[in-house]
Amino acid sequence: MRLPSLTGLRFWAALLVVLYHLSRQLGELPLISPLVWYGRSGVTFFFVLSGFVLAWTYADSPVPVTVFLRRRLARIWPLHALTTVLSLAAYAAIGAALPVAAALWSVPLLHAWLPAAAKGGNPASWSLGDEAWFYLLFPFLLPLLTGRRPGPWVVGCLLSGPLLWLGGAAVADPALRSWLLDYLPLARTPQFLLGVVLGLAVRRGTAPRVPLLPAGLAVLGFHAALVPWHLAVPDRLWYGPYCAAQLLSAPFFAALITAAAQADQRGRRAFGQRPSVRLGEWSFAWYLVHEIGFRCWLAAYGRPDGAWALLGVWLLLAGGSLAVAAALFRYVERPLERALRGRGSGGTQLPRPRRDSAEARQRTAV
Repeated sequence: MRLPSLTGLRFWAALLVVLYHLSRQLGELPLISPLVWYGRSGVTFFFVLSGFVLAWTYADSPVPVTVFLRRRLARIWPLHALTTVLSLAAYAAIGAALPVAAALWSVPLLHAWLPAAAKGGNPASWSLGDEAWFYLLFPFLLPLLTGRRPGPWVVGCLLSGPLLWLGGAAVADPALRSWLLDYLPLARTPQFLLGVVLGLAVRRGTAPRVPLLPAGLAVLGFHAALVPWHLAVPDRLWYGPYCAAQLLSAPFFAALITAAAQADQRGRRAFGQRPSVRLGEWSFAWYLVHEIGFRCWLAAYGRPDGAWALLGVWLLLAGGSLAVAAALFRYVERPLERALRGRGSGGTQLPRPRRDSAEARQRTAV
């Protein structure tokens, strides 16, 4: 069974990141910018979603590990390589220093492990270094979680965020703290793991039902709560909202993803209509390409003056980068992914999860 609402939700998470960059780089708009000032939390959504979708997809459809890894590489690497080249070209065009070493580390997707190279040649690509680590872990996580009660794992994952954030008190340097808590793949692994556990639970029907509207309102409420927090505490302090926005948002995004998936199971596709799904399909390319255009605009024209001019530039840059993303999806991302995935066979397979006891008894009775 497909879960189109999860694809639709991807667009809104990407939009959160885009609005975050527009606010911080181009200028702030009333009402919108305060709510998206920490919209980088959208990456947390993608990490949880990644685990959820992989668990949902491969729980009952084991494939050789080499095939799985090739599929995942085909999914992210071609567009990563292209947008890195575009980003480096943009740096060169505006006369900025080229992050050559960081770009080279990003080719094998190892850049997130190094503080000086974490952003690679394209700043948005840091999260792909984390995703590559998750893909390597997944073949080992699936058998570990098979047949296990999800409750303890969910609790452990939910506690990890606050504990990591509190651990930031031990790191005085804000830049080092940011890398350790925001970029380093190990710090983000519990978010991916949470997605895997919930994906298996929803697939097995053992997850409690989560209502969609309260889950969505909780996400909005979390980001609204960051507004007074931001006004009261500077980001450079460990108890500021910068790292907290990314480490403490996972439970809210996990609830939203679970609720949307369960709604799809019941045939109520709140985010799964065709236009929403199409926008979600473009979201990966949009995430990777949008900041490149913002950077070039700033170099050429600077920040706009006045709220209406700023709004116009926002719409121009967001819409233009989305149009570029649509073209990249159709002519680059999708064709190259299909070409590189292939069929493949052989090798160690991802294990097929054991049925839970109730389902096993039912099958035995039949």
